[in-house]
Amino acid sequence: MRPTVHDIAAEAGVSLATVDRVLNGRPGVRRQTVERVENAVRQLGYVRDLTAANLARSRIYPLVFVIPAGPNSFMRVLEAEIGAAMQRSLIERTSIRIETVPPFDSGAIVRVLDALDPKSVTGVALVATDTDEARAAVDRLIQQGVHVVTLVSDLPGSKRVHYCGIDNIAAGRTAGNLIGRFCAGRRGKVLVVAGSLKLSDHIDRAKGFAAVLKADCTDLEIIGPIETNDDADTVGQAVAAALDTDPDIIAIYNLGAGNRGLIEAIAARQPRKPAVVAHEVTEHSRQALADGIFDAVISQDCGHEVRSAIRVLKAHADGINPLSAQERIRIDVFLKDNLP
Repeated sequence: MRPTVHDIAAEAGVSLATVDRVLNGRPGVRRQTVERVENAVRQLGYVRDLTAANLARSRIYPLVFVIPAGPNSFMRVLEAEIGAAMQRSLIERTSIRIETVPPFDSGAIVRVLDALDPKSVTGVALVATDTDEARAAVDRLIQQGVHVVTLVSDLPGSKRVHYCGIDNIAAGRTAGNLIGRFCAGRRGKVLVVAGSLKLSDHIDRAKGFAAVLKADCTDLEIIGPIETNDDADTVGQAVAAALDTDPDIIAIYNLGAGNRGLIEAIAARQPRKPAVVAHEVTEHSRQALADGIFDAVISQDCGHEVRSAIRVLKAHADGINPLSAQERIRIDVFLKDNLP
């Protein structure tokens, strides 16, 4: 049976109120009494239940989510999941606000982070653009005692405390394996479309994809990645131009967003149908899978990522380590036959 504060009080020969003051670091207790309580804690092997303690104190965790603005369907789903977490704030004892910034604008990210008051923010969850200035801004917040996690896209080299997202190299390798299977026995080119190579998730997906094709699919040649800023119209124009000028393209991997433009470009060029792997189940990609325009969609559970970010930030605020197994975000692969 786990020892309680009653056991500590009995062992140390003090009142429950004195034990409470010592455990919470409040003044008004003599040094000798503090030592008796601390000795009792060690001897009994008492482990404090921080969740219960914070609940008793009605502690609130003020959190800020920094995400890209704009029409990116996945980011809007992510924003909706953050909104759902805001609805749970009373139960989870959080106070959440959302700050939106222009996509791929690291300067805007820096301005938002630098404007935060460390005294009024427990933690920040950030969809990061991979730049030195963004890393420096995150490190400044960490030095001021604000815990920072990266969300969806990591910021390697920064002092962030956790990354809440999938293994994007593994996701890219999964896409390479799928394209290899879809194009088995054929020789041709694979068009790779990216949003921005300033995002670590896009960089890692491209690396993982290229590694698999180079090792296992030597009949397939990569074109790109073509950067489109995740803009659907730009994706559509780039894919249409590539398909019109190069008849050897037999597959497309869109490792970013803008799937609406990709769908339009392919649909306008039927019956020519390249194998297509894209990311994230959204309204457009779901329909493309059902219609046979996409062959597979690699997806991540952004609701899990938001919940993970909240759990990790609260844990670090309490000085405890999060459960790594609970925070692992899985990679999902959907075909038209197993759409959720």
